[in-house]
Amino acid sequence: MVRDSLFAVRHRRTPNNKLPTTTHEQLLKPNSTETAYNLHFDAFFFSLEPMIADKPVRTNEIIRRLRKAYPDAHCALNHTTPFELLIATILSAQCTDERVNLVTADLFRKYRGPADYLNIAQDVLEKDIHSTGFFRNKAKNIQAACKRLIDEFEGEIPQTMDDLLTLGGVARKTANVVLGNAFGIASGVVVDTHVSRLSKRLGLTENENAEKIERDLAELVPKKHWVKFPHWLITHGRKICNARKPKCAECVLADICPSRNVNNDIKFAIALG
Repeated sequence: MVRDSLFAVRHRRTPNNKLPTTTHEQLLKPNSTETAYNLHFDAFFFSLEPMIADKPVRTNEIIRRLRKAYPDAHCALNHTTPFELLIATILSAQCTDERVNLVTADLFRKYRGPADYLNIAQDVLEKDIHSTGFFRNKAKNIQAACKRLIDEFEGEIPQTMDDLLTLGGVARKTANVVLGNAFGIASGVVVDTHVSRLSKRLGLTENENAEKIERDLAELVPKKHWVKFPHWLITHGRKICNARKPKCAECVLADICPSRNVNNDIKFAIALG
């Protein structure tokens, strides 16, 4: 039966197990022997219960459920060192993690450290990373980042946001990815396309700008979850809450999500009839 819970369809059955609020009108389709049905719903067929109004409380419930649903969620970019993660994250701009992993499988065998990337011409690097898109700009940024790492940081990845932001091709998202996943430093919340989309659907932010979304999430999400929270959202976004057709019927957050597809609830109730 449809669960009578927060943000769920409420329905009533008669003793003969029928939904009294639905009527079926048989119609004969023009020029056809098929029978069509018009479904009529009275005004009391379903009601939307109020969600958890307290946003921090709802955020903690979201975390609890996603943590349970995806206990193994982790950074999807393959890497063995902080430097490799930096390169992979730069390449991931406007590119899928799967494609980046295909490219870096060969790239990381050819080039081990910053000096290796500087010992080749930019056009050679462009060919190596061509399939990730925006390859000219990415090759330029990678070499600029490598040069600064050697000149200013003795070839090592710095472990502060301010220092990372001085590297070519590095903005807050990339810096947060590296600090959080390579060093376990909760400097902020990674905001990519999945995190942005789900944060808005879940009512955690109304902003479009990534930095503003990050600020909103940082206020709601306990700092101890800043590193893992994006991985939970990203995994959920890929498996369930995709951009075009979210699978609300399979979502562990459906009853506390303000964007849940109410049409799905109607379909569930009809099926039960």
